[in-house]
Amino acid sequence: MHPADHIRGAKSDKLKGRKIVLGVTGSIAAVECVKLIRELIRHGAEVHVVMSKDAQTIVHPYALEFASGRPVTTEIDGRVQHVSFCGDVPDKADLLLIAPATANTISKVACGIDDTTVTTFATTALGTGIPVIVVPAMHGTMIRHKAVTDNIERLRGLGVHVLEPRMEESKAKMPDIDHIVSSVIQAVGKNDLKGKRVLVIAGATEEPIDDIRVVTNRSSGETGVETARAAYERGADVDLWMGRCDVDVPSFLRTTRYSTFKELAALVQRLDHDVVFFPAAVSDYSPVKTDGKMPSDKDSITVTLKRNPKLIDHIKAKVVVGFKAQARMDEEALVSEAKRLLERSKCSLVVANKIEDVHRGRTKVAVVVGGGHPHNLEGTKAQVADMILDIVARIL
Repeated sequence: MHPADHIRGAKSDKLKGRKIVLGVTGSIAAVECVKLIRELIRHGAEVHVVMSKDAQTIVHPYALEFASGRPVTTEIDGRVQHVSFCGDVPDKADLLLIAPATANTISKVACGIDDTTVTTFATTALGTGIPVIVVPAMHGTMIRHKAVTDNIERLRGLGVHVLEPRMEESKAKMPDIDHIVSSVIQAVGKNDLKGKRVLVIAGATEEPIDDIRVVTNRSSGETGVETARAAYERGADVDLWMGRCDVDVPSFLRTTRYSTFKELAALVQRLDHDVVFFPAAVSDYSPVKTDGKMPSDKDSITVTLKRNPKLIDHIKAKVVVGFKAQARMDEEALVSEAKRLLERSKCSLVVANKIEDVHRGRTKVAVVVGGGHPHNLEGTKAQVADMILDIVARIL
């Protein structure tokens, strides 16, 4: 067994059974392709690589053969690889991903020129109707050239999905690998939320005691991030409203930050989405704030807390997913609490868990829908988020 097969599907099966052709061109960003290939495989993909001659001067084909576990196409020969992978054949590829894509390659593909292995694959894929994703990587002066920007728009007009590069250090760099992988999953995945506007409200509020101190909740924001990512990968138009968190928020998710209960309440007033997930840890009580800083030399101080209204009771959408966190409670009592929230808030479903079952990267939840028996889900937070989205998609 090739080492690549040992990691296949290690993170998910979202790309299981999918054949991805990766076209690598002569940008220095080609050095990132080993990581990209391995990450695609971790989601179950079968990856085949085609390289231009210039790409081979930057990274050796052996490296990408090792990463993919498949022979690398470095030239078109009698096997007519562009046809066998991207032609109108029964076992054709599900997607052509060109990453990195140089200004030269972008312009050639846009104009139908196919004088390299990668551009020949692209011409064939576009002629067949295979989805194509292009990931630009070049110096900033090159991507600002009007002919290049025109050709990028021309590619989009041809139905090619062109990812926005990261503009850093005067360069148009490839976006993060997780952005590329999520875009691949979106292109060839379920797409059962396509056309739906999804909002995820996540993270924790921070309620000021004075100008320095705050009261907050134990929420990492990880469940919200994984839910938003999963909705994006299923084709939804996703908004993420994020409070305090201690996880990285993917750059490709459209994110609005909030801090206090009042800030979040103001955002809720302009909510207009088909589906709303509410895993946020919103403060039930807010302190009566002291101006300046409370003294630090007292033996004790008194902080008065005032109750906040339940924001979830005021959310209206086709599907509202509430979240209920408890502690030191048996399963029956947990489900009862979820049902009470379901009845009070008019949520479509409630995801309930005990804080002792929540760990970094993993969780265990009970999903209550209507008066039926709970769905008990357990796994990584990414896996659980995807299973919850399965339930939401069925409701929709």
